Amino acid sequence: MVNQLELNDYKQGVADSYDRRSQTYDNSDWHVQICRRLLEYSQVTAGQTVLDIGTGTGHLAIAAAQIVGDRGQVIGIDISAGMLEQAQSKVNVLGLGNVEFQLADAEALDYPANHFDHILCANTFPWMEDKEATLRLWYQFLKPGGRIGVHTPADTAYVGAVILRKVFAKYGVSLEASNRIGSVEQCQDLFINAGFEAVEIRIEQHGSYTNLEKVKATWEGVVVRPSSTSLKILGNGLSQLSSAQLAQAKAEFDAELESLQTEEGIWDDLTTLYILGRKAET
Repeated sequence: MVNQLELNDYKQGVADSYDRRSQTYDNSDWHVQICRRLLEYSQVTAGQTVLDIGTGTGHLAIAAAQIVGDRGQVIGIDISAGMLEQAQSKVNVLGLGNVEFQLADAEALDYPANHFDHILCANTFPWMEDKEATLRLWYQFLKPGGRIGVHTPADTAYVGAVILRKVFAKYGVSLEASNRIGSVEQCQDLFINAGFEAVEIRIEQHGSYTNLEKVKATWEGVVVRPSSTSLKILGNGLSQLSSAQLAQAKAEFDAELESLQTEEGIWDDLTTLYILGRKAET
């Protein structure tokens, strides 16, 4: 396994963020649920080869390895060495010999053409910088008739980010939709333009009520003390705003959230999309 990657500031920020989360990442049942669902929709079977992109602590790769069996193979890649250490520890305990983890940049992979039966990507694809180019690259790695399965939160997910984008749009600041790809139509067009056929999107409704102050903290995490990933989301737009404009935007952000408050709290939509596609047979 490569011990270190040369990453730009944005990707290094993503890697560092997941390194910090690696010890506690498995505390979330949500990530396990997403991986399990994506695997079900993708219809992986015994003897197949699978590439799991953004494998994290190996939820999806390990589950796929148990399905493909000794005649199959799974490769899981990630840019976070900390996450991969957790994944490898699990594989060592389980004694699986058909799964391998590699430290790699998903946008700069070098695998043989027509090699994998499935490419799967959970909790990761929205972080890609050039999404269509990345999909075209992955397309090459699939065998004719091979399948891709990608998970993404819907563009309505995470109420704090949704309201933040809405407010800043009034000031001419366009926020990249962090941790999502776009509308259902945009997702479908993205995969079709990259060459995939029989593109299907499964939509699952999820969500829960959350605390008003917790949602308001989105401003702090994205605007006041942004991480490198937040800076990527915001671009240079904020530098164009005066302190008075920022203060007004903050007041509008808080007011929008307060208008959504109910006795149960604020509804935090977590609608999830599973995008499925196929490489042409010939």
